[in-house]
Amino acid sequence: MRAADHYTINVLGTPSLTLMERAGEALANEAEKLSQAGAVLCVCGGGNNGGDGFACARILQTRGYDVDVLFFAEKLSKDCAYNRERWLELGGKTYTRFPEKDYAVIVDCLFGTGFHGSLQGESLIVVQEINRRKKGGAKVLSTDIPSGIDGDSGRVETDAVCADTTLCIGEYKIGVFLQDGLDYSGKVERVDIGISLLEKEDSERDFPYVELADGEYVKNVLPMRKRNSHKGTYGRAAIVAGSLEYTGAAYLSASACICSGVGYTTLYVPNGILPYYILKAPEILLKPSNEGDRYAFNEEKAVELLAYDSIAYGMGMGVSEQVAQGAEYLLKNYTGKLLLDADGLNSLAYYRADSVRRLLREKKCEVVLTPHVKEFSRLSGLSVEKVLQEGLSTAVDFAKETGVTLLLKGASTIVTDGRRKVLISSGNSGLAKGGSGDVLSGVIAGLCASGASAFNGAVCGSFLVGKAAELGATEKGERSLTPTDVIAYMGSAFLSI
Repeated sequence: MRAADHYTINVLGTPSLTLMERAGEALANEAEKLSQAGAVLCVCGGGNNGGDGFACARILQTRGYDVDVLFFAEKLSKDCAYNRERWLELGGKTYTRFPEKDYAVIVDCLFGTGFHGSLQGESLIVVQEINRRKKGGAKVLSTDIPSGIDGDSGRVETDAVCADTTLCIGEYKIGVFLQDGLDYSGKVERVDIGISLLEKEDSERDFPYVELADGEYVKNVLPMRKRNSHKGTYGRAAIVAGSLEYTGAAYLSASACICSGVGYTTLYVPNGILPYYILKAPEILLKPSNEGDRYAFNEEKAVELLAYDSIAYGMGMGVSEQVAQGAEYLLKNYTGKLLLDADGLNSLAYYRADSVRRLLREKKCEVVLTPHVKEFSRLSGLSVEKVLQEGLSTAVDFAKETGVTLLLKGASTIVTDGRRKVLISSGNSGLAKGGSGDVLSGVIAGLCASGASAFNGAVCGSFLVGKAAELGATEKGERSLTPTDVIAYMGSAFLSI
């Protein structure tokens, strides 16, 4: 958005003060929606967000509202200084300490998306007072992103404004959808004030944007279903999973796969546990991956897998050299769409640490990796702290280097192939349970087998599993939602788009 601001102002010639006036008006309109009566306090910093706040205060005052401004910054941007002077010329009241007065609405314009680190000193005191006032009944409106949230990662170090509504000026800001941003931002809205995005070819080369996947996005990239079709039309997916310790992972993944639109789903599990799955889901074909009750690499069985349109590999298999060997074989020999999850990733990270990036670069297939933060840390060699702080950039860099589609799981999910970047924010805390990742792997494998590319399969699968969790929670609640419930709501998730 900083690049888009620069482009709009310096290339297209729209004055920055014109944009600030529009932003102030948009904030004033939103503040009016939150409360038609009562006093308003605009908390302004010294940057351009503060300038938006001064403009908002002036516009509300001209509309007859009782408005005050809290401002204690020592340095001001040029545009912020201009709007502060206009506010003072109007006779506006400005305080350097939080007034004792009661406010119906507090407009948070203290910090913007450039904030990093932790709140300290007077800023921390003010943010804590805003949150205290909210508990007392005041409505809180944040500009772009609640103050105290890291604009890139969504993390909160000490505290942050807990907003009722966050109004993103121009386009959505990524920090409101990542990590703590989801819990602090409240209802997220956006308003167009005439900021023009760069042309697509320029944006992909110089200022890459992140797309936000919604139902319309997913609907447009899902493979179409034809009336004149048969089970072979929609492909064959293999789920290679399971061990005596983790029998459920294989079942959840295969059960989710058959709900995704695929024609055939075959579950490969160690022969020692195969009887557990007989007729549990009669639609699933069952085959042994090897003898015993844990995975052991068997090249004869591995060759069978090469005929499938997609393979999901690793769920509940346990970390071992044998699992790493099986993953390496598929990377070197398979030409379809391969999803590596859970112990498939962990085994590569542990037993092929020195060669995992080379194996991924030299693969013959389309690859989707579906790690959570700790798994990605093991795989990439980056610290968990770095992944959390720079999740988007580290994911993009890894995907670009290795040529894979990387799905980095979190409160919001990032899918990237190193060039395209898509954020998926569907879902809820009901997915924070063992087995949810197995469901996701099965759905993606099924979508890929039935015609979706590896990238689109990852995006659509993540969105649809999140949507199923949202729909399931309306009846079961987030606390009681299980991965089995998520599978049961997959049909409703498809119908919703």
